[in-house]
Amino acid sequence: MAGHAETQHFPSSTVAASVSQQSAARGSLVTTTLVADLDADQVKARLETAGIDAAQVRHGVRAHRIVYRTIDTEGRPTTASALVAIPKNHKQHLRIVSWLHGTEVYRGEVASVNDRSPDRAAALLFASSGLAVSAPDYLGLGEGPGIHPYGDPKATVTAPLDALRATRAFVQETGRDIDRKVLVSGFSQGGPATMLLGRALHRGTDVYFRVGALAPVAGPFDLSGFEATAADDKLDRAPLYLAYFTTAWNRMYGLYDSPGQAFRVPYDKKVEKLFDGNHTGGEIADALPAASKELFTDEFLNRVRHPKGELRRRLHAMDTACDWRPDVPVHLFHATGDKDVSFTNSQYCEGQLAAKGAEFELTDVGDVDHSTTVLKALPRVVHEFNTTR
Repeated sequence: MAGHAETQHFPSSTVAASVSQQSAARGSLVTTTLVADLDADQVKARLETAGIDAAQVRHGVRAHRIVYRTIDTEGRPTTASALVAIPKNHKQHLRIVSWLHGTEVYRGEVASVNDRSPDRAAALLFASSGLAVSAPDYLGLGEGPGIHPYGDPKATVTAPLDALRATRAFVQETGRDIDRKVLVSGFSQGGPATMLLGRALHRGTDVYFRVGALAPVAGPFDLSGFEATAADDKLDRAPLYLAYFTTAWNRMYGLYDSPGQAFRVPYDKKVEKLFDGNHTGGEIADALPAASKELFTDEFLNRVRHPKGELRRRLHAMDTACDWRPDVPVHLFHATGDKDVSFTNSQYCEGQLAAKGAEFELTDVGDVDHSTTVLKALPRVVHEFNTTR
């Protein structure tokens, strides 16, 4: 059953030893809390409620929320949370999935704290098929302090990488271990995150982990184009996406001197407060106008459409997530019916991979919306990860 409050605290001196060769205790455990203990039938019921095919469920699952040590966007020590899901089977050595979630504005919506989160369901599916799962909440979400640095390329790698280290430390505490080859998949925001984390593992950023396979789903790989499309109101939920991007990147990089330079009256007085991690997506959508042109100043929208200088340089880091040559299977999934993140984004990634001579596959899951895309893709990803060696 779910909802346990079994919490363990780990002294940093003890845990640091279990993540030897990692600097500054990054990836060491702070606390673990049991959040779900389900048999296979209960997992199937959860997946069916979420709209996910449960045919590959083989095992029950125990899931814990972990809090672990990592770094913030400035390289300073901080903590973050993640969900770790482990199959209830007898294998001592488990293959590992890093599941990277999509855009979330509310810290309480992520997998480690929300029992009904779609990302909790995704983790249960992977784990019930026999795979261990590390599902980071990212910085500033779940039980992590501060505000989420939405779209920061460094944090997009450091938080999931340290979550993998913490996951291994946790699994080792149970007398088991996880494979060094990481199967990486993620949805929407997690699509570019999949490729960025994969590239870091490919380059040997970690002393233990390497990339094993990549399966990004419906990712905004052309972030410059995505934000420009949002500025033109040519995608669903454009004001929310662009406002989240604008407020987050202003905190990190300074996009404006005062909110009035970016936002029209009266939104200039309240938008920044809406994206503090404590407001739900519904609350934010209700507080924003229906179109970006009603929310932002003309001058700022033109800056987004035609980025220059520092903004262009920062965007380039996210626009090139696929601009490398993986030596492992890469399978992109998207839907032509996606009105939030256009199918052209995966074609953009496809073009970069092709230019590098990489082998990959792009699958169209049909004329379905953004949220349904991941529900359709997940069973395919699970099957491929379980058959990839």
